[in-house]
Amino acid sequence: MDPIRVVINGALGRIGRKITKAVVCEPGLKLVGAVEKEVTQRYLPLAAAPELIPFSSDLGSLLRNCNADVVVDFTNAETSIAAARIAIKQKVNMVIGTTGLSEENLAEIEQLCIANGIGVVVAPNFSLGAALLIHLSKFAAKFFNYAEIVEMHHDKKADAPSGTAITTARAMLQTHGKPFIYPEVTREVLNNTRGGQMDGIAIHSLRLPGFMAGQEVIFGGAGETLSLRYTTINRGCYVPGVILAIKEVTKRKGLTYGLDALVEL
Repeated sequence: MDPIRVVINGALGRIGRKITKAVVCEPGLKLVGAVEKEVTQRYLPLAAAPELIPFSSDLGSLLRNCNADVVVDFTNAETSIAAARIAIKQKVNMVIGTTGLSEENLAEIEQLCIANGIGVVVAPNFSLGAALLIHLSKFAAKFFNYAEIVEMHHDKKADAPSGTAITTARAMLQTHGKPFIYPEVTREVLNNTRGGQMDGIAIHSLRLPGFMAGQEVIFGGAGETLSLRYTTINRGCYVPGVILAIKEVTKRKGLTYGLDALVEL
């Protein structure tokens, strides 16, 4: 069987570097191109690659020349939706790990998939631990009327709250079937002390050096609380999920959202 030909968009980013090296080492995958916003050399500077990897700032041109099967995108929401419009119209599957994509962006991606007969996997978090946290939180939401989410990330993360927190809240609301009860305070001494709110779920975002990524979901009931917590130790946790998505997306049509859909939680 021919290897799956992969292009990495955002190859020199924090996660992009991890994914790039993993693709090179993974049997059944072949890295055939890399993209960054600013490029000063023709080939990707990657010692582990067995051959020269074309390196470009022009995704469309690169895809036309490298016969890619999958584009992996870990950039930002604006760059990611622009890349999707280019790649999907060239009938190249995508794996997108960018957070911050709007409902309108996802709807557009889905329509592009349908129109061009290819597959896209979008996940706000590609770690198995995060997928399990969302799954368990969704189950627990059946039994509690009060819930809050605290998400923790490094100080360089651009968006708040995280895509994982928003996805978790949506999953909880789907199972709960109605808004959660949000305890109002009569006097807020500091503005926004209670964080943001999504249908009764308060969401708090921590941004500090020392964190990488993590989340705690806290449920409250009469005389008891239930806490579910997940912590990322390093970015290597995303690699198995991304590799799985690359291999699965070529077998699917349309939009698949969330890692849980791939591991059948």
